[in-house]
Amino acid sequence: MNTSIPYQDISVAYYALAAVVMPLIAFLINVCLPGKTNKASGWVSTLAIFTSAVLSALVFSKIWGQQPLHLQQLWFTIGANKLYAGVLLNNLSVILLLLVSLIALPVHIYSTAYMSHDASYKRYFTYLSFFCFSMLALVVVDSMYLFYAFWELVGFSSYLLIGFWFTKDKAVYANKKAFIINRIGDIGLLVAIIILFTQFHTADIVQLFGDNGLVAQSFIKNGIWVAPATQLPAVYQYIACIGIMLAVAAKSAQFPLHTWLPDAMEGPTSVSALIHAATMVAAGVFLLGRVYPIFNTAELNALAIIGCFTAFMAATIALTQNDLKRILAYSTISQLGFMIMAMGIGAYASSLFHLVTHAFFKCLLFLIAGIVIHQMQHIKEENNLDIDPQNILYMGGLRKKLPFTFIAAVVASLALIGLPLTSGYLSKDGILIQAFEWSDGKEWYYRMIPVGAIIASILTAFYIGRLIVKVFFGEFRLQKINPYIHIHCNDGGWQFKLPLLFLTVCCLFPLFSLNPLVYEHAWIFNAFSGPGFLERVNMYHTIIPAFALLINILVMYIAYSIYVKRNTFTFDQTGFFFRLSYHEWYIDRFYHLAIVKPILALSNASSWFDKNIIDGFINLLKNIVLVISKITAWIDKYIIDGFLHLLTAIVQLIGNFARNFQSGKIQYYLFSMLAVILALFILKTLI
Repeated sequence: MNTSIPYQDISVAYYALAAVVMPLIAFLINVCLPGKTNKASGWVSTLAIFTSAVLSALVFSKIWGQQPLHLQQLWFTIGANKLYAGVLLNNLSVILLLLVSLIALPVHIYSTAYMSHDASYKRYFTYLSFFCFSMLALVVVDSMYLFYAFWELVGFSSYLLIGFWFTKDKAVYANKKAFIINRIGDIGLLVAIIILFTQFHTADIVQLFGDNGLVAQSFIKNGIWVAPATQLPAVYQYIACIGIMLAVAAKSAQFPLHTWLPDAMEGPTSVSALIHAATMVAAGVFLLGRVYPIFNTAELNALAIIGCFTAFMAATIALTQNDLKRILAYSTISQLGFMIMAMGIGAYASSLFHLVTHAFFKCLLFLIAGIVIHQMQHIKEENNLDIDPQNILYMGGLRKKLPFTFIAAVVASLALIGLPLTSGYLSKDGILIQAFEWSDGKEWYYRMIPVGAIIASILTAFYIGRLIVKVFFGEFRLQKINPYIHIHCNDGGWQFKLPLLFLTVCCLFPLFSLNPLVYEHAWIFNAFSGPGFLERVNMYHTIIPAFALLINILVMYIAYSIYVKRNTFTFDQTGFFFRLSYHEWYIDRFYHLAIVKPILALSNASSWFDKNIIDGFINLLKNIVLVISKITAWIDKYIIDGFLHLLTAIVQLIGNFARNFQSGKIQYYLFSMLAVILALFILKTLI
């Protein structure tokens, strides 16, 4: 380690490493525990992540707002290249370190009850601990090589958790789909890392992307923007940025690589809460935060377009879905779109701020969904019903049966919509305001970005309002269809309520700012605000929040009127736009027809060619060789060996004949001489 750093600073790095390693220790302990349903595994993992949360809070208190801490040690040497491995602790690292552990802790507590009856209880917590270790390590490493290694481990552990119930065909399909799509992004990231190393001969994140880093597009010196002395060649710049964009699109489920995330709902709901809140999908935004200086204006504009389109597209899809978890999945995609768009328009601080606030209310919404689904599953089993417990069309009126869950759901939904007094209001309105500021003074088509974001925000109010109304308001639809069914619902024990209470409190404004209406006062925003930070000097800071508030309230009332009062219009469920939304813009179908089916057809054709042509030719050669070998064997046996046997017989016959004349008896010798003389006489006479 670099011993030039004061001892107390080095100890902070050790605390960070301990926070990372604790889930790994829990993983190893759980592997060694006997039995498949060993309940000790849950508390081992929970205790480990609790320790990580405490250590992360300690590290956060020491590093936040202070000088970054960078410790490294020589890892290995290849030729003249020395590669180092170490820990990088700055504001970005420690906020994610704390966020991941704080989100994972209530998920672990919740899981001890949610998964208590599962036959593979121990395996679940083993995977969960490994998942947390991978993500915690990802946020503190200082090398792009180590970053890539843990990036892959995050993908692999999510593959295990998504396909946790591997006896279900849908779960197997979902985890394979997630794994394959994320490999596309991983190839892009790997190419970008190779380019950076070959150009700059280092994988150190600080040297590459730190203040005055080697790949920075520009930096401030004495209040003036200055171009760096070293920059990537244009072609390598574009390839590296495209590779990073692919990695971000795959991990954070952005168009066109977003289709894996809705299918990932086949895993346990508690896993969905962790993946969607602060781990896997957050890794893409975190990557952008790490390598942000590499992007130039054109590439940032591309990020803004992709993020805005994704936010709008996913919001339109969520409008018509009936699967509770699928609605929340598309909500996650949409909110991630806001974060990517914010990065593209230069609202770096607001993007990371929204990443943090979104983690709390989205985790809360998924845990609420888990409770609702859990209760619907009990009703289904108790009454022997053939229903999908995740379908919101079978729900309704659950606010009376699940009052605690209902209150938490309302708070989380208001935070997602971005209404005042919630954390979502501070972070989302900051993005919307800065989007309009970014487009101000530019060509008209730049206005499409903030307008698209506003529309996506309005659609968010409708689809989450529809979800809350259909689940918690009106009459319980199953009972309306069948009045004789037995209904036994409750909010669950403390293992359900405590995580919900903690996350509900975190969805309110006091955790982030004492001023509930001004996002600039939020401590996270202030910490990440750069030199381009704008004070409240224009009308957008008043008009945009007021407009969004009025429209969102109106849209929520419309949703309530449509789905509860039934005294206003209803949407045409046969029109083009409804079908486009319901079938998820047909993107999955397009991929299936344009990519999956051709690849399968090519695979089948290759298999047929291999089996019938290649193997057929080999089999033909085999048969020809066998025939030739049989003919050769027959010739060898009956011709060659027969001729040799004939010669042997002749020689033997002659030998036997000649041997008769060598008997030792005089009369035979005289007879032989007489025979020879007689033969010579006859021969002479004939000639």
